Amino acid sequence: MTTRPATMTTKVDGVPGPRNNGHEMAPLNTRARGDGTHGVTIMLSPPDRSSIGSRDGAGALPDGDPDRAAWSGKMQFFLSIIGYSVGLGNIWRFPYLCQQNGGGAFLIPFMIMLILEGIPLFLIELGMGQRMRLGALGVWNTIHPWLGGIGISSCIVTLFVAIYYNVIITWCFYYFFNSFRYPLPWGTCPQFNGTDVEECERSSGTAYFWYRTTLDAAPSIDETGGFKWWIVLCLMLSWTVVFFIVMKGIQSSGKVVYFTSLFPYIVLTIFFIRGITLKGAGAGLMHMYTPKVEKLLEPTVWLDAATQVFYSFGLAFGSLIAFGSYNTPKNNCVRDVLLVSVCNAITAIYASVVIFAILGYKATLGVDRCIQVNKHILVKHNLLPSMDVDNSEYKHVMATLNDTMTKEWEFEKCSLEDQLSSAAEGTGLAFIVFTEAIVELPGSPFWAVLFFTMLLSLGLGSQIGILEGMLCTIFDIDIFKRIRKPYVTGVVCAFCFTVGLIFTTGAGEYWLKMFDSFAGTIGLVVVALMEMIAVIYIYGHEKFTEDIYQMTGIRPGLYWQMTWRYIGPAIMGCILLSSVLSMILRNPTYGAWNGELGIVENKTYPNWVMGIALAMIVAGVLPMPVVFLLRRFQILKVDLDIHQGSIRRNETTASTKEMIDEDDEDDDDDDDFSGPALGGPVNVRSDSDDEDEPPTMGKMLAKKPDTTLSSPLSKQHQQQQLQFKNQHHLTPNVLSPGSRKKPFRMEVVDF
Repeated sequence: MTTRPATMTTKVDGVPGPRNNGHEMAPLNTRARGDGTHGVTIMLSPPDRSSIGSRDGAGALPDGDPDRAAWSGKMQFFLSIIGYSVGLGNIWRFPYLCQQNGGGAFLIPFMIMLILEGIPLFLIELGMGQRMRLGALGVWNTIHPWLGGIGISSCIVTLFVAIYYNVIITWCFYYFFNSFRYPLPWGTCPQFNGTDVEECERSSGTAYFWYRTTLDAAPSIDETGGFKWWIVLCLMLSWTVVFFIVMKGIQSSGKVVYFTSLFPYIVLTIFFIRGITLKGAGAGLMHMYTPKVEKLLEPTVWLDAATQVFYSFGLAFGSLIAFGSYNTPKNNCVRDVLLVSVCNAITAIYASVVIFAILGYKATLGVDRCIQVNKHILVKHNLLPSMDVDNSEYKHVMATLNDTMTKEWEFEKCSLEDQLSSAAEGTGLAFIVFTEAIVELPGSPFWAVLFFTMLLSLGLGSQIGILEGMLCTIFDIDIFKRIRKPYVTGVVCAFCFTVGLIFTTGAGEYWLKMFDSFAGTIGLVVVALMEMIAVIYIYGHEKFTEDIYQMTGIRPGLYWQMTWRYIGPAIMGCILLSSVLSMILRNPTYGAWNGELGIVENKTYPNWVMGIALAMIVAGVLPMPVVFLLRRFQILKVDLDIHQGSIRRNETTASTKEMIDEDDEDDDDDDDFSGPALGGPVNVRSDSDDEDEPPTMGKMLAKKPDTTLSSPLSKQHQQQQLQFKNQHHLTPNVLSPGSRKKPFRMEVVDF
């Protein structure tokens, strides 16, 4: 048992003491004086710690950790947050949603949800991080210890997402390496004894390369098919690259974001210039952006828009809080939120234009090949003189055929609309549909290298942000501050790599889809909803508004108040309810590759897999009620130090006073020996003590409590002190009663 001196300040009768560097903790059981304020505010300064990139001297920050790392410049912060927010979903999710939900009409619900849901929650996370200068765990414990589970839940869900997200980067690495081959290996079917492999002939060259060459896919999730060594090596490479990027925090990752954030825009621009010059590009864009206004009457369209906004910003991962915590206190976070939001939306629309310009070219080539096949049939039956006739004559002859002839002669349906409607999303778009379009381009290896380098940049940018949010949360726990950051980062990456080996089996893609469907859905939505409730209704919307005003000079008006207090939580509640009902009412399925038929079949998840999915959902949500119950009923006697050894009483607002103040008896407060860690008041000493002398255990034991105790845990503390006296052979007069204590000084003992 040791004692540690602490620098203290008090605020008595409204007169503040010296500036403090502590972190806000909610309740110490001090009494209100009757005029609405508290008689004593107790503050502890954190012990000095060194940190890479720390700010010293005049640059010390007024709140949070004074030694916290900081961005080297505004551009580094902006590019980091852009690289995190603009990810793979902008490339392979948003175009698909536009296509399926009314084309250009989908932009209406998307923009509305961006304004009502995305931007307000974005500012909450970024603003709280900048205000507290702490990670997710520290922020929510600062608002109130009962809310500490929000940070833990966020960290757990982020861990699940980080594990499987890096597998997508792994696949991009594999395709990137194969892009240097000419011709591209997925351009044609492999041959055996001079004939195409049957599985490839029944599907396509791109589908065969994805399902058989890359994944060596198993028939179902029940059959693992063993580890695929080439994927294991690429996964190891992925985690090695990620480790070296994030090993020193923003001091190392901040340099990489200049590439990961800017390079995708360069590639998109190159593809855009090339795409709009291709035959059929206009048809692809018309197909995508032709508005189908009637779709707006379907509730699922609005739900898809709200869900896309939520995930495209990377909300509730804790990463935005971490990024904000590295800002200076006077940074204009409102401007940052608006700029990033606009950039995110424009990027999604811009990427959609590029994707469908290329897919329009691919669909046009598909229709041309279909027409050639049908012309060959017509020439064979002497209905056309030659294959060189123009398309107008071909269409005239096709119009004269009846249904019987069409069916017997096996004509193909050559429809540009059908070709474009078959566009996929996710891995199907990136690794099958778009790679097939790249094959058609002259100099296809060059375009393949560009495309997969862009995907790697987008993936790494998001993965950096995901891990930074999780690691920042871990380093809010005091025990990990004593360990060098590269060591902790290495252990986390090694753990994620080990768990991620399940994705390198033949059933790896099926497991990834399961993780994507369950690990990062309900948990994130619940965390986001609790974040809004915690800040607006517990911390107080008026106080948060004042914080924003003090930091930026901009006082949030009616728009912010309405979206924070009513509209945003309502939207998040609808997303949560629909997600839960969808899982209950619909039997979850996954697409399994059938090699014999060369198609993807929908299969139902087995019960044991659904058990794992349910366990992940519970693991992501359970810490919130568990931490609340443990701290509400003081079940834990010892709590983790998650505030860098600092406790600070913050003046409460009307919204927080009822939660953090207990009813105290005036006569019992001075005799309460329970201590602040257990909900009681802190120990104080008289003016006769030497103010410059650090507290000692002997002096602490010299203050014997009265027999009248207000805390239910006080008797237990007396017994612990008496036991300590007996163990160390202290004389009885050491524990003799002292003079009446004056509540303006305090001592802290670390047990």
